[in-house]
Amino acid sequence: MTIPAYKNPALTVSERIEDLLGRMTLKEKAGQLNQWFNLGPEHYDMVRKGEIGSDLLAGSPTAGNSPQERIFARRYNEVQKIAVTESRLGIPLIFGRDVIHGYRTVAPIPLGMAAAWSPELVQAANTIAAREARADGVHWAFSPMLDIARDPRWGRVAEGFGEDPFLAGKLAAAAVRGFQGNDQDAIPERFPVDRVVACAKHFVGYGAAEGGRDYNTTEITRQTLHNVYLATFKAAIQSGCGTVMSAFHDIGGIPLSAHRYLLTEVLKEQWGFGGFVVSDWGAVWELTNHGIAADAGHAAELGCGAGVDMDMCSMVYLNNLPDLVQSGKFSEERLDDAVRRVLRIKFALGLFESPYVDADASHAVHLLPESLAVMRRLAADSMVLLKNNGVLPLRADHLTICLGGPLADRRKELFGCWTIDGRDEEVTTLKEAITGRLGAETRLHHYELVDDAVKLARASDVMILAIGESEGRSGEDNCTTTIDLPAGQEALVESARRMAIPIVAVVFGGRPLNLTRVMDWADAVLFAWHPGITGGLGVTDILFGDVNPSGRLPITFPRSTGQIPLYYNHRSTGRPLPRNSRRHSRYIDALDSPLFPFGFGLSYTTFTYGNLCATADPQIPEIVVTAQVTNTGDRAGTTVAQCYVRDVVASVARPVRELKGFERVFLEAGQSKTILFRLGPQEVSYLDDNGHEVLEPGRFQVWVGGDSNADLGADFEITPDGRWGVIDKGE
Repeated sequence: MTIPAYKNPALTVSERIEDLLGRMTLKEKAGQLNQWFNLGPEHYDMVRKGEIGSDLLAGSPTAGNSPQERIFARRYNEVQKIAVTESRLGIPLIFGRDVIHGYRTVAPIPLGMAAAWSPELVQAANTIAAREARADGVHWAFSPMLDIARDPRWGRVAEGFGEDPFLAGKLAAAAVRGFQGNDQDAIPERFPVDRVVACAKHFVGYGAAEGGRDYNTTEITRQTLHNVYLATFKAAIQSGCGTVMSAFHDIGGIPLSAHRYLLTEVLKEQWGFGGFVVSDWGAVWELTNHGIAADAGHAAELGCGAGVDMDMCSMVYLNNLPDLVQSGKFSEERLDDAVRRVLRIKFALGLFESPYVDADASHAVHLLPESLAVMRRLAADSMVLLKNNGVLPLRADHLTICLGGPLADRRKELFGCWTIDGRDEEVTTLKEAITGRLGAETRLHHYELVDDAVKLARASDVMILAIGESEGRSGEDNCTTTIDLPAGQEALVESARRMAIPIVAVVFGGRPLNLTRVMDWADAVLFAWHPGITGGLGVTDILFGDVNPSGRLPITFPRSTGQIPLYYNHRSTGRPLPRNSRRHSRYIDALDSPLFPFGFGLSYTTFTYGNLCATADPQIPEIVVTAQVTNTGDRAGTTVAQCYVRDVVASVARPVRELKGFERVFLEAGQSKTILFRLGPQEVSYLDDNGHEVLEPGRFQVWVGGDSNADLGADFEITPDGRWGVIDKGE
C-alpha cells in the first residue's frame, strides 16, 4: 500500500506540507488554526473531525495565578492517539504550556535571570526547562516574554528581561537557543527530540500599558516602537524563534491581534519570519470588545487577515473562516498560508513520525543534581547587593543569628509568578538553607511573632529580615498602584533598627520596590527577586560569602511610585539640567534621580575602571574601545563591565545613552584585565519610522563602567564622507 506523500519522511517538508494541504477540507484547515485548552472526553469528537490543531495545557486564562493539574504523559498520549489514528488525515496535535522560568526545576523569575547579565546561564536554564517539559509531552513553551517594561507597577514586569532592549535582546536570543536547541539563526528543519519550540510574546509593546495596568491601551510612536519595543522580538526571530504570540492591547487604537502592519508587514515580510503567530487567550474574539469587530465572524476576518495564524481558545476561526472563504469574503490563499505555517512547526517537531511520549521519561530528566546546581548558580548570580556597610559576608561559625520577617520560612513565595509545574515541598526555604550552612557553635533564632523579636535580637550578633512580595503579588493580572513594600514591612525594619544590632534585609520581589527607608535602616540590603527552587540556598551562598555577589539591575529602581516611568535610556529634553534656573525637567518635592540606576550592583570587593582608549581603523567602519578593569579589593569577584553610547546630534532626538555592550569579568584580588568593545554601524545607527536603519554622520560619545552612570568616556565621529575617527581618545 502506498503511503500518502505527507507521511513520507524521505520527502522535503515543503513537499509534505503541500500534499497534506491539498487533501484538507476548509473545516480541517480551520481546525489546524484552532487551539483549545485541557482537552478531555467532551472534546474528543472534535479531535476526530480534525477541528482542533493544538491543546493548551492550562485550566484558565490566568493559569499562572492558580494551581494547575500536573501533566501526565499517559493522558497526553490518549488525546494524541485519537488525533493520529481516528481523524481522517491523522494530523498530530501540538501541545503548549506556560513554561516561563523553568519547568519542574524552577529558575528565578525572568527579571531575576536578567540581573545575572549572563546569556550563557539563561540558555542553560531554558535548556533544562525544555528537556523537562518535552519529557512530559509538552512541545511548545509560551516563552520568552520579551516586553520591555518601564513601569514596575505592571505585574508582568516579573516575566521579562527589564527595561533595556540591548540586554533583553541578547537574553532573548539565548532563551530561544535554550528552548529550541538551535545551532543556526533560522527555524530548523527539525528540532532536537529533547527541546520545545519557543514563543516570543507579547508582540508588541505590552509593557507600555497605561497606568501599569494589564490589558490596557498604549500610545507608542513608530520611532519608539522600532528602536525599543520591537528590538527584542527581532533578536528572537533572528535566532530562529518558531512562534510569536500577539498581545491583548492596542497601539493607538489598533489592537495587536488586528495589526496588519506589525504582524504581516514588519514581522513576516520585513523580518522574514517563517513560523506562526498565535493570539493570546481569546484575543481575536476580544476584537469585539475593543470595538473594531461587529461580531465573531468579523473578528476572525480581521485577526487572520492581519496575520494571526492560530486562534487561542475562542473558536472564532473554526466557526467562521470556512464560511467566510466559501462566501468569498476571505482569501483561501491567506488561510492556506496560516495552515502551512502551523504544519511546518509540527513537521519540525517530528510529530508526524514520533507523535507519542514515553510515559516514564520524565523520571530521568526532572530535578537532576546538575540541573539544581545550574539553578542555584543562576539564583546567586542574579541577586543584587544594594548596600553593605561591612556586615556581609557573615562568618559561618561562632555567630548567633536572629532570623525574622514574613518570608523567612516560606516556600511557594520563593517561586514567583507563573510556576505551574514546580512543587512547593521541593523548595529550600531561607531558614532551612541557613540552618544547613551554619558552622560549629553557631546558633539560629527564628521568630515568627514580633513580640519575640526583642528578646531574641538582644541575644544575637546579627538580624536577618526576609521581606518583600509574595508570589501572588506579581505576574498577570497582578498590577499595583504603588511599588511600596506590603503593609507593615517598613515598620518591621524600623522597629528592628531600634534593637541596636546589625540588620541584613533580604528582599524577595517580582518588581523594583521602594526601598528608600529600608536603605536608611538596614546595614546591608540584598535584592533576591523570586529566586526559584534553590533560592534559599542561593541567598545563603551570598550571605556567607561562598559566592561574591555579581548581580546587576536590569531595570531602574525609583525612589517612589511618583517617579514612574523612570528609565535610564530616556531622551534629553530641551531643558535637561539645572543652569542657575528652576526651569528644567525636575520635581520640587523629591530628588529626580533613581534610588539605584540601571546596571547597578555591589560586591564584597571593589572594582575600578581606567585607561579607556578609543581607536579607529581607516579601513573599517568601526571604533574599538578598550578599558582596564582592576579588582582593588582583597577577594576575588566578578563585575559586569558595561559600554554605553550616545549619538550627540541626529535627525531625531536620541537617548542620553544606550547600552551597546557588556561583559562579565572575573578577577582575583589585585588583578587587572583589559576589556574590548567594538562599535560598528549596528551599534551607532537607529531605525526610522519604517524600521529602516539610519546611520548618520556626526559626533558620538562612549562610556565604560559599572552601571549606566559610567563617566569614563571618549568621543568619536563619523564624517560626512563616511570616515570613522576619534576626537577624544579617552582618559
